[in-house]
Amino acid sequence: QVQLVESGGGLVQAGGSLRLSCAASRRTFSTYAMGWFRQAPGKEREFVARISRSGGTTYYADSVKGRFTISRDNAANTEYLQMNSLKPEDTAVYYCALTSMSTYYSGSYNYSSGRSYDYWGQGTQVTVSS
Repeated sequence: QVQLVESGGGLVQAGGSLRLSCAASRRTFSTYAMGWFRQAPGKEREFVARISRSGGTTYYADSVKGRFTISRDNAANTEYLQMNSLKPEDTAVYYCALTSMSTYYSGSYNYSSGRSYDYWGQGTQVTVSS
């Protein structure tokens, strides 16, 4: 079992920045691909970003590309989401998620689908005011 704990959310004005963190309880953190998703009120959960086990490969949703940066520190069992140039439409609860090795190699892995992630954090609220 893996526990994920997000932090760093809050209220920020449009154009501002926030840095989200996700701390994992598993010491084998470096063996898992990680991702960030978000869910705004009344909307479905959507993919935001994903990072490979080594941190060498990243993917972003078009809506955040060029503004958000995903990274990880395997020594600290932590992944991050640096969010710059925030917009009111970025307001949502942000969740970090982890893909197990069995899911990753299952043949149906899709980094942008929530079904490809096995463990989820509790979420952290990000509110961007206009």
